[in-house]
Amino acid sequence: MPETSSYETPTSENPVPENPAPGTAAPGTTAPESAAPGTAAPGAASPSPGRRPEDERLPLGRSLVYGAQHVLSMYGGVVAVPLIVGGAAKLGSDQIGLLVASALFVSGVTTLLQSLGIPFFGAKLPLVQGTTFGAVSTMLVIIAGDGGLPSVFGAVIVAGVVGFLLAPVVSRLQPLFPPVVTGTIIAAMGISLLPVAAGWIMGTEGAPGYGSALHLGLAAFTLVAVLVFSRIRALSGIAILLGIAVGTVIAALAGSADFSQVASGSVVALPRPFAFGAPTFHLAAIVPMVVVIIVTLMETTANLFAVTKVVGTDLPPRRLADGLRADMAASALAPLVNSFPATAFAQNIGLISVTRVRSRFTVAAGGVILVLLGLVPLLGRVVAAVPQPVLGGAGLVLFGSVAAAGIRTIGEAPRRDDRDAGHDTLIVAVSLSLAVLPVAVPSLYDALPSLASMVLGSGVSAAAFSAVLLNLLLKGRGGIRPHDHL
Repeated sequence: MPETSSYETPTSENPVPENPAPGTAAPGTTAPESAAPGTAAPGAASPSPGRRPEDERLPLGRSLVYGAQHVLSMYGGVVAVPLIVGGAAKLGSDQIGLLVASALFVSGVTTLLQSLGIPFFGAKLPLVQGTTFGAVSTMLVIIAGDGGLPSVFGAVIVAGVVGFLLAPVVSRLQPLFPPVVTGTIIAAMGISLLPVAAGWIMGTEGAPGYGSALHLGLAAFTLVAVLVFSRIRALSGIAILLGIAVGTVIAALAGSADFSQVASGSVVALPRPFAFGAPTFHLAAIVPMVVVIIVTLMETTANLFAVTKVVGTDLPPRRLADGLRADMAASALAPLVNSFPATAFAQNIGLISVTRVRSRFTVAAGGVILVLLGLVPLLGRVVAAVPQPVLGGAGLVLFGSVAAAGIRTIGEAPRRDDRDAGHDTLIVAVSLSLAVLPVAVPSLYDALPSLASMVLGSGVSAAAFSAVLLNLLLKGRGGIRPHDHL
């Protein structure tokens, strides 16, 4: 793929058609999923001729609404990490609150960096960033080994720097990711996220109503509300947000929403660097964290491919490298303000697919909201009051949309003959099976060495390694050519 000095402005070497045919996308890309031919989001102006879809600018009010919708769809995933890690470290509620606020703040800053971009950092794509759940098990092991949070933060800093140095190398591996491989990884991402939605529907284990019929009913009602709003053209762009709002109202009427804690606690709180002490550096903690970061690089690469497929734009190596650099720089710097490694959130790619709002500036608006949530705990408590079953009902649409986008990408893979199609079937079958196994039986790989258990225990990383390897063995593709200006 020819490369330009700036991937934001098309040139004659890397053109984007000024008036593409209805239902088509730029060369080498696919049209956004769920979009009707030649249509954009309701109420949104069509991108100017020669401008990429992600560069579309919407009115400020709509951008903030769409941004809030992105925040609601990923909020639970962001706060889950500090809640789990803080609990394992036996922190008090005020200290756990500090971890949550820090995670929201870092997620917001990183989302702004990824969506708006600065030279060499940020893919300038509508990609939401947040704390990665993939590092939780490793961080818990470090804490259990008496390393404490300072050792966790030290390991994350070193691993983030290693990932930053590896970003240009990973960006050169695009030939290893033909459509059948990227589609399989994207589908695995969606499948691996579905248990999260199921967990939300069940509620908090040990809490009243856990797994009750009421929780199932709230999730089902929210799901139906999202589907109804998505059929109303004037409201389809905010169908997820409206579905969550209606579900929350119904939950409140049923006595399953608790807003009593919204007014408690501080209104504004600034980040405190090294609130848990200076980072410490131990090789036993750093090595497994580096492995986590390498897996995170693969997941972020897959997410970057996924969002370009949904948006209908391209991903030259320079753009991929800039996106990975932003991710890794954020991961390396996050511990300075008491937070954890960052990664791209696949559920928000599903949201783009459902709403057809492809502007990166709406995601940037979500980044601003996340920063405010980190600085203004009052706002965070309002969002946290949304019942989990309601989020679970919306999550079924979001996560399922990610899997659907992957399946569509697999279907668009070029095939020369029946033998080629047979190889693709094997690649997809084996890789998705490996993605589902740890979801179905989380303890399946516990008897393996920790490194193997970590890689195979992540459905996304297992599917990624499998798809790339099988594609090389069965189809002989994946020759790597160097690219400049990375």
